[in-house]
Amino acid sequence: MRLENKVAIITGGASGIGLAACERFLEAGAKVILADFNEEEGRKQAEVLQSKGEIYFVQVDVAEQTSIQQLVKKTVELFRKIDILINNAGITNDATLLKMKSEQFQRVLDVNLAGVFHCTQAVVPVMLEQGKGNIINTSSVSGVYGNFGQTNYAATKAAIVGMTKTWAKELGPKGINVNAVAPGFTETTMVQKMPEKVIEQMKGNIALRRLGKPRDIANAYLYLASDEAAFVHGHVLHVDGGIMM
Repeated sequence: MRLENKVAIITGGASGIGLAACERFLEAGAKVILADFNEEEGRKQAEVLQSKGEIYFVQVDVAEQTSIQQLVKKTVELFRKIDILINNAGITNDATLLKMKSEQFQRVLDVNLAGVFHCTQAVVPVMLEQGKGNIINTSSVSGVYGNFGQTNYAATKAAIVGMTKTWAKELGPKGINVNAVAPGFTETTMVQKMPEKVIEQMKGNIALRRLGKPRDIANAYLYLASDEAAFVHGHVLHVDGGIMM
């Protein structure tokens, strides 16, 4: 029970890595707020996971500050504290540079980058009052190496690394740990829809010759959120099977 009685907000928790993280955190004894834009799927998954522990669904649009503020308010009303924030929510809207529309570029920035900023900004005052907290941001190997057709996505994930290290400097002295996880290619619905040929090519670029599983990334979140990682700070943990770009 590595997270016994700790309260965690996990954005993008209704599917993929976020859903795996909700399950993993419940298994470790945390009380979880599954936050997601998809109300139908979010409520469904929260109901499924109730047998594993205390979990509540809260609908949130991380691109809207008012929605984020309501998320934080609801969490504090339920639990009187917030120990962990997992900034996991993210989207893709791919196109090559010359074909990408301004709307595509901006929407990904609004969710993947501004969303992380506003969620963290809303949660930190609660953590400061407590004198402790743990923030984990989700970057990507695309933010480190770049990826074809992902100008917008790669830009947001690279920026998250910079924000993580900046917040580590600002918030560390106040008792708040800040780290990031950079997942590699992972077996999410988005990846599984790709042509088999592309998936095999992706595997060929990974030293372990397999895609990651959502639980692989969830385990990294769990480690960084636990007391075992209390002296890990300002770090970007790559969970990518040894990717070779």
